[in-house]
Amino acid sequence: MKIAVVGATGMVGQVMLKVLEERNFPVTELIPVASANSVGKKIIFKGEEIAIVSMETAISKEPQIALFSAGGDISLEFAPQFAAVGTTVIDNSSAFRMKSEHQLVVPEINASLLTKEDKIIANPNCSTIQLVMVLNPLHQKYKLKRAIVSTYQSVTGTGKNAVDQLNAEIAGDQSVAKVYPYEIFKNALPQCDVFSEDDYTKEEIKLMTEPKKILGDDSFSITATAVRVPVQGGHSESVNLEFENDFDLDEVRKLLAETPGITVKDNVQNSEYPMPLYAEGKDDVFVGRIRRDRSQPNTMNMWIVADNLRKGAATNAVQIAEYLYKNNLV
Repeated sequence: MKIAVVGATGMVGQVMLKVLEERNFPVTELIPVASANSVGKKIIFKGEEIAIVSMETAISKEPQIALFSAGGDISLEFAPQFAAVGTTVIDNSSAFRMKSEHQLVVPEINASLLTKEDKIIANPNCSTIQLVMVLNPLHQKYKLKRAIVSTYQSVTGTGKNAVDQLNAEIAGDQSVAKVYPYEIFKNALPQCDVFSEDDYTKEEIKLMTEPKKILGDDSFSITATAVRVPVQGGHSESVNLEFENDFDLDEVRKLLAETPGITVKDNVQNSEYPMPLYAEGKDDVFVGRIRRDRSQPNTMNMWIVADNLRKGAATNAVQIAEYLYKNNLV
């Protein structure tokens, strides 16, 4: 299994390498790809130094799988070139997510849709992944009508420069270039990504559209507000869910606890609930603060947290690769 990692020096690319190693994915040849400035530099994988190569060199090697995390423009240009030589691309950008000819996959939910013909597979938005992991079992059981989502998103979702900005501001250094329009330390920015014509950000639109495609159902509605906070460990979401059918909270907790990839952390008497500090470096999606909405029937509130670099990006992509490998789809 020749595996290319495109964007190998970036935050998600680095975690992809780590997850491939941790999960012992059967890599016979790793092909790290990065910008022209990085070609020839070395990365460490399984204790070995491996030289970064150019996109053209990687394509010429015809890997079975290419994990992309290098931005939408790079994906649009080069993913089809990899696909043309028979490589299956798993793309972490938003370039292909909402295109009808490409599958948008969270393996625990809809990997069964994948075939050998799917040469470019979209990895969902990080905030979407943790949301649908929880929505899926609840929707199947109680039938979702509406979701209201407010996110509290880590600076790691913006990339290394955003982490550098936060750390510089903490240290009182104002010389570092800002990637946000305002300071992020001691602040909360109600803007993740750019604004669209209707004043929703691209991040909010992803949260409102991607779950319907992943769950294969557009019978429910979602609205979202996405906020960037000075946190590094993961994304948090305050979620209000209205269902067609009533529910029992103990049954809800049991249903979620029995769902692979979800950990219920919900013991408020002992101040136990999900936090980025706890989720960082872990692959599960954590859910807690599960309670009935007092304002209307068949509605609950909950708090969902996940490491956005792992299950929100790298781990989900590697899990797709594992599914393809195990089912002889590459």
